[in-house]
Amino acid sequence: MLDRLELLISPENLEKIKKLRVLVVGLGGVGGYTVESLVRSGVEEIILVDYDTVSISNKNRQIIATDEVIGMKKVEAFKRRIELISSTCHVIPVDLFLSRENISFLDSYSIDYIVDACDSVFTKQSLITYSLERKIPLISCMGTGNRLDPSQLEITDLRSTCYDPLARKMRSFITKNKIKEKVTVVCSREHPIKTGSKTIGSCSFVPSVAGLLITSYIIRQIIKEN
Repeated sequence: MLDRLELLISPENLEKIKKLRVLVVGLGGVGGYTVESLVRSGVEEIILVDYDTVSISNKNRQIIATDEVIGMKKVEAFKRRIELISSTCHVIPVDLFLSRENISFLDSYSIDYIVDACDSVFTKQSLITYSLERKIPLISCMGTGNRLDPSQLEITDLRSTCYDPLARKMRSFITKNKIKEKVTVVCSREHPIKTGSKTIGSCSFVPSVAGLLITSYIIRQIIKEN
């Protein structure tokens, strides 16, 4: 399954990837593509955290959303999907809304990377604090809604972001809490499109690219460590 990836990164690096334990919080448009590409890149330990179910409205942008899983818990739908892709990947599904009150349960696992692909500002803040306190690498996704140009997505430090209301709130958080460390994020430089609606517009190709960028970042960090 991984012969062609091995050609690009070496057998030694592939073994390092297989041994990774990655936490993905949020299994929507971004998180779903991150999970899929991590598994297809050889990751054999993955913890999935989400409290939501698959709905019809997810079908335009979420890789898990097909008619046969509508109404199913996302963590269970992904566990089933992953098992169809990789017989060696150990999946830990956690049906939970992650908060600062319950985040300590993650101490039960030896996590190598944290992927924040959730929508909650408070969960994102908790994950940043948790990752810094425990020195676990984290990459967090900012807003991908109301945008149409995936080429404007980039991996950068949170302090370098612009034109993103969610990133603005997160910058305020790290400033208020005097966080000096780098906070790695995926963010778009595209101005959000004003739709006139309170509902956030979405497409299939911006969140998915953000998710793939996250996996690319993690894989390249592993290679860089050699």
